[in-house]
Amino acid sequence: MTKFSDLNLSPKVLQAIAEAGYETPTPIQAGAIPAALEGRDVLGIAQTGTGKTAGFVLPMITMLARGRARARMPRSLVLCPTRELAAQVAENFDTYAKHVKLTKALLIGGVSFKEQDALIDRGVDVLIATPGRLLDHFERGKLLLTGVQIMVVDEADRMLDMGFIPDIERIFSLTPFTRQTLFFSATMAPEIERITNTFLSNPARIEVARQATAAENIEQGVVIFKGSRRDREPREKRALLRALIDAEGEKCTNAIIFCNRKTDVDIVAKSLKKHGYDAAPIHGDLDQSQRTRTLDGFRDGSLRFLIASDVAARGLDVPSVSHVFNFDVPSHAEDYVHRIGRTGRAGRTGKTMMICIPRDEKYLDAVERLLERQIPRLENPLKDGQPAREADTAPDEAEKPASRGRGSRGNSRKPDAPKAAKAETAPPAADRAPNESAERKSEGRDEPRRAPRGRDSERGSGGGNKVVGMGDHLPSFIALSFEERGAG
Repeated sequence: MTKFSDLNLSPKVLQAIAEAGYETPTPIQAGAIPAALEGRDVLGIAQTGTGKTAGFVLPMITMLARGRARARMPRSLVLCPTRELAAQVAENFDTYAKHVKLTKALLIGGVSFKEQDALIDRGVDVLIATPGRLLDHFERGKLLLTGVQIMVVDEADRMLDMGFIPDIERIFSLTPFTRQTLFFSATMAPEIERITNTFLSNPARIEVARQATAAENIEQGVVIFKGSRRDREPREKRALLRALIDAEGEKCTNAIIFCNRKTDVDIVAKSLKKHGYDAAPIHGDLDQSQRTRTLDGFRDGSLRFLIASDVAARGLDVPSVSHVFNFDVPSHAEDYVHRIGRTGRAGRTGKTMMICIPRDEKYLDAVERLLERQIPRLENPLKDGQPAREADTAPDEAEKPASRGRGSRGNSRKPDAPKAAKAETAPPAADRAPNESAERKSEGRDEPRRAPRGRDSERGSGGGNKVVGMGDHLPSFIALSFEERGAG
């Protein structure tokens, strides 16, 4: 069996690896490290959670141990799609380069330009950046890329999904043609293959697993769910999520819950907190300091549930995640593999469950075609498939949308007014108050959605079904409003 000591890494790097508690490289590391140390371009294809980060960090530290960086001219460049992944790569450098005198800078959004400029001005050996912030520094004249000897593109397929490919191509054009390129991706979309053919020279291709496969140590399942009514479906879906969590009991030590939309991330997090679960959201619209605090809390165990958009689906390494819940079926099948890859890392077992509503079944079919097998169906843990107790599905006050009633302009919402008199006894239009017509429209907004047939007289419609006009005689159905939705 191959060991790190067999890979020609420097003694100081091997010492740091041993202190971190590792002895045996993963397949992607065993294939990529020797090729990188030989100076070859590397194309690494492996599913998430297989140790791709160490596959380029370790040889970079060994090769950069000699030499010194010039001001504003980094010697190596690592491009990452998200701030969290870039910060994680920086942590890996700190871990494995602690016995080597190398400097680094982290260029991500949400952090002061002034602090980053000060680091670049002193000169850095390793520059870790997201594409947008890197180009911001370059266009401000604070950075030169002509001294880059090693360039790494991490999670290239995620770069494609996020629209960074034009930026990547521009950054490639700013670096020397003689650079060494290490290119890592979980999948090989046609666009990614085009870039590798353009910018990599005779690369060593290391592919350790079939593209977009799920690890065998992850137990998977999906609940096919249909709400009792379309307007109640989101609330009942959140009740089902809580039931799935409760059914796991103490086995669910912590979990990441993925949603497709940022708005749903916030709503699910609020709903879980309302029902007593320790949960917090993370997505791209949150302040960077808040995102960092949330991730740190999840990593150190002080936060049990992380509600995330796909910004957290790639590359984040939290080794002890016991469960992953897909609140939504991902619209891109490859994202399913990356989401569930947050559990079952470093040889541990993991469990993942997904909720599929009828309109998402086409996405479920795409996921199963990618996996080339059917995901096991799970029973709905709620009794008879019905939603939880009424108290559990009641709307959250903080999540109620604003009222969409058609009350009179400038007036606040009023309690139920007395029923209107029959049309035959209504006063002439000229004798009515100016706002009476608008007030009659707002009557009954809290009444049931539809009245039984034959009860028109109880709603002030004049006792008949004949519609005389839209002025003095208002049909009763105009005065009815739909039940407001609430989040629960």
